[in-house]
Amino acid sequence: MSDHDPFGEDRPVPAWAEGLPTPVSWQDLGHRVVHETPWMRVTQHDAVAPTGRQAAYGVLRFRNVATGVLPVHADGTVTLVGQSRFARANYSWEMPEGGVPFEEDPLAGAMRELAEEAGLKAGSWKRALAIEVSNSITDEIGLTWIAWDLSPVPVDPDPTEVIAVVRVPFTQLLQEIERGSVLDSFTVATAYRAYHMAREGLLPGWLAHAMLTRV
Repeated sequence: MSDHDPFGEDRPVPAWAEGLPTPVSWQDLGHRVVHETPWMRVTQHDAVAPTGRQAAYGVLRFRNVATGVLPVHADGTVTLVGQSRFARANYSWEMPEGGVPFEEDPLAGAMRELAEEAGLKAGSWKRALAIEVSNSITDEIGLTWIAWDLSPVPVDPDPTEVIAVVRVPFTQLLQEIERGSVLDSFTVATAYRAYHMAREGLLPGWLAHAMLTRV
């Protein structure tokens, strides 16, 4: 039901689902917009569940693709940013992240966020994840990358942001995730994906070695 899906119709079907009957879908009988901002809108739907039961369903619909990038330096360290988050009234350590308008190339938007928040540009990029962020109540799509061959550029944060920038060993990021001090889901998922990519030969060998051995 989302108007924007960068995965398109080429989204693969899991191997275990091949040959199974076509799933019964939700039916949307109409909706109205109950709240709207420049970044998102909330829609209320008259819906019919796959079971045939009627339901009122509210959906948070974003106007941007969520993007994030884990910048990995040649010595096995990563750059993270810290900032206050309004929704949960907490301080969050994250990789550089941001929303990219649907009409813009998501990678170009991720490059911009890396420069604005972390003061970095990268010569090499590799897609890490394509995820549905919270698909029971939102249509938000997330795309993340691993970036390396890094060099400095001027920072340019959003007028509402006060950002701290740190550089820590990749292994320490994993440890802090395990301790529960890093909770941002985008960062957590991408860090574990980066670990898998490093272990499985999906990143340059010299970079993987630095990531996994720097303590």
